[in-house]
Amino acid sequence: MTTIPVDIAGRPYEVRVGHGLIGDLAQQCGARLRKAVVPIVTDVNVHAAWGAAVEASLAAAGKQAAWQVLPAGESSKSWENLILVVNWLLALEVERGDHIIALGGGVIGDLTGFAASMLKRGCHFVQVPTTLLAQVDSSVGGKTAINTPAGKNLVGAFHQPSLVLADLDALSTLPRRELAAGYAEVFKYGLIDDADFFAWCEAHGPALLSGDVAAREVAVAHSVAAKARIVAQDEFETTGLRALLNLGHTFGHALEAETGFGERLLHGEAVALGCVLAARFSARRGLMAAEEAERIAAHVAAVGLPADIRALGLNVSGAQLAAHMLHDKKVDAGRLAFLLMRGIGQTFLTKDVTLEEVSAFLSDQLQA
Repeated sequence: MTTIPVDIAGRPYEVRVGHGLIGDLAQQCGARLRKAVVPIVTDVNVHAAWGAAVEASLAAAGKQAAWQVLPAGESSKSWENLILVVNWLLALEVERGDHIIALGGGVIGDLTGFAASMLKRGCHFVQVPTTLLAQVDSSVGGKTAINTPAGKNLVGAFHQPSLVLADLDALSTLPRRELAAGYAEVFKYGLIDDADFFAWCEAHGPALLSGDVAAREVAVAHSVAAKARIVAQDEFETTGLRALLNLGHTFGHALEAETGFGERLLHGEAVALGCVLAARFSARRGLMAAEEAERIAAHVAAVGLPADIRALGLNVSGAQLAAHMLHDKKVDAGRLAFLLMRGIGQTFLTKDVTLEEVSAFLSDQLQA
């Protein structure tokens, strides 16, 4: 097992990456599970795959699971489910010192973390991420949220977990499409500030997705360490450093909004295509070589992720797509904040991009 510290001032915690952690849940959580009944939020798919293992672990420690099982998918990150979970936790008489378990992917982690942040002005929770995307990104760093009709993750809170248990065995249960979608948040760390890691991804990404256990462990541990380093320096995204983690997300969230936040385009697929668009937009501005942008696109395509916006079959204009960006959380005083690249491993934040410029670029990409 690899243990990665997240050194948040006053609230440090560990991310443990290894095998068999879900089946060892009670021992891993230890004294955090203070009561005989342990509240666990999950979805129907994860419950079917891991519910029995969790119950066996808790039973061996003299404890019992109380389950809140939600439908799988992005649509569960809703006001309705937030209210459902909060009322359920109150009915269980969860106290501020108790720990709620979030067992699932990013949807479950975000929703449960937000509920924990609100309940009695802040309860503890443990992240047990079961998808690659959640293990390398959403479970670490304390961003919690739900979606609204206005956009993705626009209502939420910063609320750090007490512990993250990233069980690599859970990745073996994922459909390849979902695994590939999570991989977008792996190679992204190479694009941000680690060109050597992007080269590692080019060499090992296909094997990782095909079942290479050693490659998966390297990818998860390296990605978590990269995010932990950034989050420790800029927990609340006040200096601009943490914003670098959103590379590909401005374009990606616009695409998700246009496609309805559903199965048509998974979040990780949108991020992958968003990284390609950010690179091509950077090349168009003369910031990076077009060859480097196409190198990124080639890797995205090589692992089966979308690298061409035209393949989505959108009946939309560049201006309509760009309009979704006005709801982006990084908009400041009406100005767009964009993450662009001077090269692979050289991402930076800028606020000199106009909506008209983005609209024209997207129109060209839609028609290219």
